[in-house]
Amino acid sequence: MFKRVERQALQALTAVTLLCSSLAHAQDLNIIRLGTGSTAGTYFPIGGLIGTVISNPPGSRPCERGGSCGVPGLIAVAQSTGGSLDNIKSVESGAMELALSQADVAYWSYYGTGSFEGDKPRDSLRALANLFPENIHLIARADAGIETLSDLRGKRVSIGGAGSGTQIDARLILTAFGLRFSEMNLITMDLEPSTSALVAGEIDAFFVVTGAPALGVQDLAERMDITFVPIDGPIAHQLAKIFPFFSIGVIPQGVYGDNPVTPTLDVGALLIGRADMPNALAYGVARAIWHPNTAPLLANGHPRAKLMSLAGAAKGIGFKIHPGARQYYVEQGILPAPATEQAGTVDPPKSIR
Repeated sequence: MFKRVERQALQALTAVTLLCSSLAHAQDLNIIRLGTGSTAGTYFPIGGLIGTVISNPPGSRPCERGGSCGVPGLIAVAQSTGGSLDNIKSVESGAMELALSQADVAYWSYYGTGSFEGDKPRDSLRALANLFPENIHLIARADAGIETLSDLRGKRVSIGGAGSGTQIDARLILTAFGLRFSEMNLITMDLEPSTSALVAGEIDAFFVVTGAPALGVQDLAERMDITFVPIDGPIAHQLAKIFPFFSIGVIPQGVYGDNPVTPTLDVGALLIGRADMPNALAYGVARAIWHPNTAPLLANGHPRAKLMSLAGAAKGIGFKIHPGARQYYVEQGILPAPATEQAGTVDPPKSIR
């Protein structure tokens, strides 16, 4: 009995010691919010991983001893959101400090062009990293007779949620391939209601932009026979040449049951913040994401994270990179050094080198 009480007292003393230690470090704590996306997509799990690797609460084990390689004192809390457009608005307003966004949505929003024609440019946005390629999925019922984009004429097609990056890309692709919106019954729905509607026979096909594999699409492939419609040919290649955020890609074989390799267009998934984010914080975030010790954690956490590469971190963005993150990329040799300090050189604190 005495030993048990002694042990309990020791545990209580340890807890108090840890609490006091935490309070002593409280002034060093920095909690930020990271916008992700739907729980059925890729942004939510990837965003959770990013939040983990950039966090480094007071008292964490040092990076060189197998501990966190994140920004000292930082805790990043990943939050589910409506996706790219919601995230851009939240970052601009200050409701989120960091967020994920499709590169194309961020690009058009930054310049106030394309689908954001007439809007005030959101030129306070800054990119911190191009994380991984997202695939534009066009998924149809196997019995709908849809094998090419042209077969969408006369069909019921979900093009993504209102204001979503998926909807922006779907409209651009349909137009580029010569399909008039009036030739189809276009429906505005996010991924989860789109999969439910496809199962119920209420729609024939839907678009979604997400990194394969997406949990919602994996679940759909287990519930019914579906077809992955290719987005390829000269028109797709022309789109990739015109727009800096598009590239030619594929939905890999076997990520959704027995699906074949499907040619498509890819768009980068960016980590974005505001221009007024401290340079040292942006530097530290970039360093943490691309630290060699971080790679295994990311790769084991989600298949799409295996495609993350420092070599592509500053490509396919199309608007300004935060100067703190830029300095890290300059040091790593993937961006040229700026001509002047005003162009973006920073001197991050030794604590996050």
